[in-house]
This record gives sequence, structure tokens and C-alpha cells, in this order.
Amino acid sequence: MKKIIRLIVTAAVIIIGVLLFNTLMLKSKQVASENLEKIALSNDVFQNLSKGLQYPTISYSENAIPDSIAFFGFHRFLEKAFPLTHEKLSLKKISTYSLLYTWKGSDSSKKPIILMSHQDVVPVDQPTLNDWEAGPFEGRISESSIIGRGAIDDKGTLIGLLEAVEKLLEESFTPTRTIYLAFGHDEEVGGANGAAKIASYLKSNGVQAAMTLDEGGFLAEGLVPGVDKTVAMVNLAEKGFASFELTVETKGGHSSQPPRENTIGMLAQAIVDLENNQLPFKMVAPVNYQFEYMGAEMPFFSKLAFANPWLFKNTILEALNAHTTTAPTIIGGGVKNNVIPTVAKATINFRILPGETIESVQKHIENTISNKIKVAPVGFLTNPSPVSEINSEAYKVLEKTIRSMFPNSIVVPGLVGGGTDARYFYDISDDVYRFYPIRLSPETRTRFHGIDEKISKENYKEIIEFSYHLIKRFN
Repeated sequence: MKKIIRLIVTAAVIIIGVLLFNTLMLKSKQVASENLEKIALSNDVFQNLSKGLQYPTISYSENAIPDSIAFFGFHRFLEKAFPLTHEKLSLKKISTYSLLYTWKGSDSSKKPIILMSHQDVVPVDQPTLNDWEAGPFEGRISESSIIGRGAIDDKGTLIGLLEAVEKLLEESFTPTRTIYLAFGHDEEVGGANGAAKIASYLKSNGVQAAMTLDEGGFLAEGLVPGVDKTVAMVNLAEKGFASFELTVETKGGHSSQPPRENTIGMLAQAIVDLENNQLPFKMVAPVNYQFEYMGAEMPFFSKLAFANPWLFKNTILEALNAHTTTAPTIIGGGVKNNVIPTVAKATINFRILPGETIESVQKHIENTISNKIKVAPVGFLTNPSPVSEINSEAYKVLEKTIRSMFPNSIVVPGLVGGGTDARYFYDISDDVYRFYPIRLSPETRTRFHGIDEKISKENYKEIIEFSYHLIKRFN
């Protein structure tokens, strides 16, 4: 008995020793910040964003025709608001509505960089209009904010980028490497006619960029439990996107004599089966970077968990949502309350973790639900993106700029669950990153695609200043 106790105590000591050793070895990976010159920005910049928000450049669906009045009006506004940009940079329109600006560099041996944003916005639910501080397309400037659909997704970064370029041109700045500004018009519905065509055009012209930067990363404030500092999420990759339609077909019948397998009941069971048998949480790149970068900045016991994924990873992976998610989004069937329908359908949306594919998700569905139910992919589909490097020169410049702009923040590489136009640029860019310094908190994160979208005046100036310094550091 004493021997067994000694073995248990020895094993416990070894485990505790390993836990403590790994925790002590997990050191901060944050680079030193540098002093940046403070640039003077007048409050006139708020007027430009306000005017840009007044154009309802809405994407309704993949097949909907863009509103030419709204988009062309927005283009004319940009020409008027940023005269030097339109004089010094060349502009090409792609697919009629997308914009590609080229700022020619002085050194053709240096790879260019591509800075992205998108012009389109999502619709506004009409019943929510009374919950907005101002009309969604009014562009009102309040004491603290600029209000309107697109303020944070994504005209704030688009117009902020142009403000930075205009200021640099006013200072007679000339980049050494060529800079492309790529502004698609249909990001909110997949980007097939906008960003995808821009990337194809650049590829046909032999462009190979050092870096592409798009939305999809942000400054998280109070969103990471245990971390008091602002977390600058630089996302290296994005999950894939796929929807599958489940179709049940039966002979139907009268509700007074329901068959053993009811059309809607079969469909409901399939949905329940998928929700109860979701794909597993996995440690994959770039999720592993979050353990290293974020864990090092946490209080001791949280740090201990992040430093020892062999023991605690499942809990953390669940918190990070590191799996292929399953979400029923559309359901339909039935025409009358006493008639069992012959057809019922449901759409299930999946956000696919790197390492899995559209095909593997479909196989998972087919293995999980009844073989009497038809499964077919529908709508926009894309596999997970590749994962960009964290040791490249481009990442180091981006990381250094963020730390210098926001010295009290911690920079963390990660994975974004939503989709961005950046997915189309891996073929023509050594690395693709997602980050602009939009500040998100538990209160403000719901404004993405939600009610009362707005950006603070201070944060908007930070976007302009960040873009200004990033361009200079790359040149």
C-alpha cells in the first residue's frame, strides 16, 4: 500500500513539476514598441466619412444587381474628397463597380503591398430603425461618433486609408514599393465579382505582392477573459464557408393518420442529429499561436492552462471556437395545418476549420443523418484559406507598427471565423493578413451587421494614423 502511495505522490510531483516548468517557460512574445511621430488630423476627416456613409451601397444577394446610382455616387464622392489621390494614383474599375488604385513605387525590385477594404454594406432590418441613434444612411456626426451603416464594416477603413494616402501625397511622399488599394463592391455576398476579379486581374499582370492586408482583425477590449490589456488580433487565416440543403421527400398524407416517418419530423431529427454530433475541436495552425502569444500575457493559473495544452487544451479550444461550426439557418415545409407535406427542406451553414474541407463536411453530414435525406451544397462555397507566416518581414513590419501605435496592446496571431475578400489574394501574395485597428468591446461588437452601427471619432483617427504609419514603414 505504501508503495502505491509513493508512486501516486511521485507521479503527482512530476506532473506538478511539468506544469510549473512549462508555465515558467512561456515567455512574452511581444516586440518592443517605438516612438511614432504624431500626425495632425483635423476634424474635417469626420465630414468625409459622414458623406461616404450616406450612399446606400447595399449588397442584398449574390444574384442581385448593384445599385448603380449608389455606387457611382460613392465613386464621384471619392474623387471629390481625395483629389490628390485621383491625380497621382491610377484607377481601374473592375466589374464596373470595384476600384483598384495603383500607387507606383520608385523601386521595381521591391514587391508591392495590397491594402484592401470593401465598398458594400449589409441591409438594415426595417423594424430596427427606431433603435438607431440616427438614420443608417444619414451619416450623422454626434459629439463622440460617426453613425451609419458601414462605419465599422467597412467604409471606415476604406475612407480612412484614402485619408492616409491623401495626407502622404500632401507631404510629397513617394513610396519605394508599389501600393495597390483594392476596394471590392460585393464582399458581403462572397466577393466573386469584386475582389476575386481584382485578384485575377493582378495575377494576369504578373503581380506578386509581399503582403495583402484586409479587414477581419481588430483591437479587442474586454473580450478576452483574464487579459486586461487590449488584444490586437492579427488573423492569419479564415475558416471556410459552406451551406448544405437537406431535403426530405415523402408521400405526405392527412394529419389525422400520420405515417411513422413524418416529413417534418425526419427533417427535425436530422437537424438535432447534426447539432448533437458536431465536428471536434482541434489544435491547428493558427490556433496554436493563440496559446503561445495570449497565454504568456495571462494571470498565473490561466497561463498555466495555456502553457500545458496536453492537459487543458479541450477547454481552451472550445472557448476559442476552434472547430467546424454547425448552424441551421433556413427551414421550410408545409402548406396547411392538416396536411403532412410531401417535401421539407432546411439549410445548414458550416464555418470550416483549417484542415477540413467542403467535401469532408458533406461526408460528415451524410454519415450523421438518415440516408433517406438528400444532401446538396448550395450557394457560395469556399474551403478554409491557407495560413500566413508570422516570421516573414511583412508580418514583422505589421506587428511593429501595431505595437508602436498601441504600446499597451498585445499582438496575437489568430483565425477569423467569418469570411473576407482576403481569401482571393493568396495566389498573388506571399502572406495575407487581416487587421485594422477597429476597437471592439462587448458593447460595440454587436454593431457589426447590427443595430446602431457607429465608430468613435478617436478610433476613426487611429485608423487613419495607423494606415499612414504602416505605408511609411513599408517604404
